[in-house]
Amino acid sequence: MIPPLPPEAIHLSFEPGPYRMAMGLVTVPEPAWFEIDALYPAEMAERRALLATRHPEVFGALPGSEAARSETLARIAEHLPRVHPGWFHRDGDRLTNRLTQESWDLAAPPCDPLELAGRLVQEDLCLIQHGPEGPRFTAAILCFPSRWRLHEKLGKPLAAVHGSVPIYPERLANPVDRFMRALKPDRIASRVNWSLPDDPALFQPTGKWRTDADVTITPENAGERLFVRVERQTLRRLPESDAVLFGIRVHSYSLPRIAAAPEIAARLADAVRALPYGVLHYKSMLPFRDALLAWLDARAGPQTVT
Repeated sequence: MIPPLPPEAIHLSFEPGPYRMAMGLVTVPEPAWFEIDALYPAEMAERRALLATRHPEVFGALPGSEAARSETLARIAEHLPRVHPGWFHRDGDRLTNRLTQESWDLAAPPCDPLELAGRLVQEDLCLIQHGPEGPRFTAAILCFPSRWRLHEKLGKPLAAVHGSVPIYPERLANPVDRFMRALKPDRIASRVNWSLPDDPALFQPTGKWRTDADVTITPENAGERLFVRVERQTLRRLPESDAVLFGIRVHSYSLPRIAAAPEIAARLADAVRALPYGVLHYKSMLPFRDALLAWLDARAGPQTVT
């Protein structure tokens, strides 16, 4: 009997008050390294389809990342049957996924080890390794990008990967590099971020920097047209290769699901109002910001202060 999957977690990652860019890291216990929930069958099917039809867009690896890619699979293939024995079973080098009815020979995987790891979990998996210019992005399985292209970033130092993100270069580049150097193998760090796109798709390689007003999104229909996209990110050092494995689980919630309660609608409206112009531009929220706030204010009631 396969245990039922839990419902999708709701991450309310936006906060009221002045905007501040910070890492916002917390430590999570080892059993919570990956999220596995009721969306697993559908999301894994989408990942398989993307790997079959758009492989060059969703997988990339540089020479020198071989050991880290192999260690990623080894760590995940050890973790899953131990923490979730009802869903994953391991017998020697044979790993069986009871949720998808797939079985894999770990000693002779049919694809790159990092790709196979990404066929087991809902998270995208990115590898960060030491480089002469700081931590460097060297490999990934990235099926659900939040408006960025893998091969435009692969091989770059983290400071360059995030170079176009407003405020990041002056506020976070050095702290992030220091954290990557100092992260210990026995710690799993996690953070969440959020955005409000007009598209619920998980695979979104483009769409940043839009400014033209979208007159089709109005205060009346913003709830139907907009979505809250949250990334739950995890970072864990792989002790043998010394790489950092960066996991990204994407959640795409309907706006009414998140802002159903007046206090949550007010909190989200406050967070949107606090976003600097550059961040709104980067996240392509300028085209519908006013319609979004009008929709949120109508649900928040008098507690929202303009």
